[in-house]
Amino acid sequence: MSNSIELKDIHWLVDMVQNIDVGLVVLELDLKVKVWNGFMENHSGLIAAHVVDKDLTDLFEELPITWLKQKINSVCLLKNKAFTTWEQRPFVFKFKSYRQITSSAEFMYQNVTFLPLTDIAGKVTQVCMIIYDVTDVALNKQAFQEVNGKLEKLSQMDRLTNLYNHEHWRGCCAKEFKRQTRTKQPASLIMFDIDHFKKVNDNYGHPFGDEVIIGVADCLRHNMRETDLAGRYGGEEFTLLLVDTNLENAKLVAERLRIAIEEHPFVYQNKRVKVTVSLGIAEITSNIPDYKAWIKMADLGLYIAKDTGRNKIGISEH
Repeated sequence: MSNSIELKDIHWLVDMVQNIDVGLVVLELDLKVKVWNGFMENHSGLIAAHVVDKDLTDLFEELPITWLKQKINSVCLLKNKAFTTWEQRPFVFKFKSYRQITSSAEFMYQNVTFLPLTDIAGKVTQVCMIIYDVTDVALNKQAFQEVNGKLEKLSQMDRLTNLYNHEHWRGCCAKEFKRQTRTKQPASLIMFDIDHFKKVNDNYGHPFGDEVIIGVADCLRHNMRETDLAGRYGGEEFTLLLVDTNLENAKLVAERLRIAIEEHPFVYQNKRVKVTVSLGIAEITSNIPDYKAWIKMADLGLYIAKDTGRNKIGISEH
């Protein structure tokens, strides 16, 4: 009776191991396979008879061998279980995702648990790997992070021009001022606005005024480097932060921008509308204590340009 119960229990255990919806692999310390359950058969395409007593590294060329050996050595040394998640390593076994119709994943994302298996003397002789399919969890988290990233980016951008908005640009300006203070590399700031913009709105309407703002923003984008930071400061006022740029080079950028906007073909009812801007420039110097003063200095240059005729560049002495 006792022997019959034991055999029955073993049969039940084997059946469970074969049909459980996780991968179960038992390895000798030399990476020879001793157990390969149904989950592993289904996803690898290799039946247990073709895997058992074979070196795992010979069966799967894409295994992270060095990492796997380090993990197993750690489990043996500490005699404690270890984990790895899909965020640390997307997968150990490169199994294709079996839900490609409903899932965008090409391969199965996996969490893996490593368990030390000991003999009666307490010596670790084998390691058990439990492989969990966490593809849905991984994809959901990635989608959530992507949405959050897009929302964060939207919160930084001006909707009309797709330039940085006032708040985010000021934050960038503060960071650049700190960086310049630390590195002593030159940095310059251009502030500019559209001349007589109220007349544009009054004469041609606000929809055309928006077209002008968008056109000016496009000119700004086309006349800046990837490392520069452009923003819509508010209304018809714009900013351009020029990293690693001294005052003389900033003047060249400002003049190029002024000409580009003046020559831009703004058209209202088949008639060309000339649009110009006035610009102020300020380079960081030892006389400027913080980023707010830096902005104020560039703004003073802008007002000088407006007061002396517009469609020109102004620089405040400091």
